[in-house]
Amino acid sequence: MSVKTLLTNRTTLEGQVKVPGDKSISHRAVMFGSIANGITRIENFLPGEDCLSTISCFRQLGVDIVRDGSNVTVTGKGADGLNQPENKLYVGNSGTTIRLMMGILSGLPFTSTLEGDESIARRPMTRVTLPLGKMGASIMGRNNGEFTPLTVQGQKLHGITYELPVASAQVKSAILLAGLQAEGETIVIEPVKTRDHTERMINQFDGNVERDGDAVKVTGGQMLKGTHINVPGDISSAAFFLVAAAIVPGSDIILRNVGLNPTRTGIVDVLSAMGADFIIEPYESEAAEPAGDIRIKYSKLNSTIVEGDLIPRLIDEIPVIALLATQAEGTTIIKDAGELKVKETNRIDTVVNELKKLGANIEATDDGMVIHGKQSLEGGTVSAHGDHRIGMMLSIAALLCKRDVTLEQSEAIAVSYPGFFDDLYSLVKK
Repeated sequence: MSVKTLLTNRTTLEGQVKVPGDKSISHRAVMFGSIANGITRIENFLPGEDCLSTISCFRQLGVDIVRDGSNVTVTGKGADGLNQPENKLYVGNSGTTIRLMMGILSGLPFTSTLEGDESIARRPMTRVTLPLGKMGASIMGRNNGEFTPLTVQGQKLHGITYELPVASAQVKSAILLAGLQAEGETIVIEPVKTRDHTERMINQFDGNVERDGDAVKVTGGQMLKGTHINVPGDISSAAFFLVAAAIVPGSDIILRNVGLNPTRTGIVDVLSAMGADFIIEPYESEAAEPAGDIRIKYSKLNSTIVEGDLIPRLIDEIPVIALLATQAEGTTIIKDAGELKVKETNRIDTVVNELKKLGANIEATDDGMVIHGKQSLEGGTVSAHGDHRIGMMLSIAALLCKRDVTLEQSEAIAVSYPGFFDDLYSLVKK
């Protein structure tokens, strides 16, 4: 376990940062490149542990993948060109890897087993195995397929119409990936529109996907073609710097090449609602994923309510939004976010407990939290609990603390942002 002493009592952040490539898009680029025919070249790939787990799994399936820093070349042979792995496919801490791979493996003519770390072993998988089972998939695991390790016996699949009980881009994506191999049409109906990177990528790989209101449809038997993917910066990573600049007095920073997919920009809406001082300069591009630069300065903030359709557009940013709310005037309420309980940790309880250690006035609810501001943060020993987003949030919180802050399990941050501390501390002026 790594223990890190964090910088505290800072008064100014200045400069600019180019955040690493989007994690969700990096995962999918490797996956689609692996099941497509031909060469896929990926620029600005995120070399975090989660995405490297995806590369490792597809290499075990016989895909030739060459990585040079943040550039990746995938030589795909089509889904039917994948080979049975000799060993278990280890996904590490990556929920995206295991859930989306189940969709791919379900339609292939061999048996494979997926497993991950202790966190993955606690995360529910029936939300994926149930709809895939309705398509004809055979997936076995602990507690009737609820927990890893999961063994997938590939079968011939048939299309279904499935209404998601919970808004989840991972579940939607797993079903669509299975649907590309299934006989007939597969339709996924969402309660709320979730991030649409999978749909955009199907089109980018010369496939066809249709959206009609809340329904997304694919037809089986499509042949995907290798392509070029330029991954924009991850707005979920940028969120930590956006919050840092908004709450550290005197700050003025620029974030370059941030992904601005409208299904992911909920953090921008929250900052706007709270009165943050920022401007966005979008790039003029025909790329599948929109991007741009964001300049943000310190400003006085007001409380807000985060709820409803906004939640899927910022689910990964809620830990740092909770920190943001500690520095706003009034009481901020986050609700409709019960999905946080089944992330890398129970993020509702973990965020509340760790911020309380620093002196925050915050309380958990069944589906979110209530944060009272504006508050002074003190210091102490906190833990990431193996959750990268908790670790980064606490590192930002430490900038405001009056006393020393010690972060346990700081190594978790490398899952999505190996260079986080270098980038953060490059902005610290005094």
